[in-house]
Amino acid sequence: MSKACASPVRSGYLTRQFVARHICTVAATLVLCGGSVFAQDTAVAEPKQSASPGINDRFVDPALDVSEWLERFEIESREVYAAREKVLEACEIKPGESVADVGAGTGFYSRLFASAVGPDGWVFSVDISPRFLEHITTRAREDNVHNLTAVLCSDRSVNLPPRSINAVFICDTYHHFEFPQSTLESIYKALKPGGRLIIVDFNRIPGKSREFILGHVRAGKDQFRKEVEDVGFKFVDEVEVPKFEENYLLRFRKE
Repeated sequence: MSKACASPVRSGYLTRQFVARHICTVAATLVLCGGSVFAQDTAVAEPKQSASPGINDRFVDPALDVSEWLERFEIESREVYAAREKVLEACEIKPGESVADVGAGTGFYSRLFASAVGPDGWVFSVDISPRFLEHITTRAREDNVHNLTAVLCSDRSVNLPPRSINAVFICDTYHHFEFPQSTLESIYKALKPGGRLIIVDFNRIPGKSREFILGHVRAGKDQFRKEVEDVGFKFVDEVEVPKFEENYLLRFRKE
């Protein structure tokens, strides 16, 4: 193994410092090396203004307390956790596929995907938070999950190799994309032809949605769908999930 590969392999995921040295003002395309992920620069146009400035500040904080988010994320009162089996069914994951869980958080969907793809498939847990990725890597090791790699993304790219993924899953995270066009373009490139994009997010309906959603989520379902289609994705359908009251699930395909 080369010296370039040694340090990230030991850590289990890319450090923010490593990514910063290789990304700078361009998006990153990745190649796999010894089970870890490495950045190679490739120029893309980037927007100048964040769509939601500061929305991810707490997640990139090195002092982030993962236990606090476990209590928030992995609890039956949270719709996307309570409905996880139905959501997994809607993703139509097949054995042997490669799946990216973008905005993986504490990784509970990543673990479901790892089981669904089986030993011949692979899961990439993608997140902007080094602390979440550290937790996901530790939990995978403790649970003997061997088909999962943690990937540190930037605010403009998911940092995955071109045409390497069968499905991308984004749960309650799309509204956290500060640069949605650039991030969606990186997702589009990472998907294989015919690849699937599944988005779960909050319904933002003025006069109906909770104040938290109105203040936290920058746009409604129609706007988010338009942004995804503008990048080149074809809208497939919206899946009704019985336990969803505030969330929706949209499916798209790369032609």
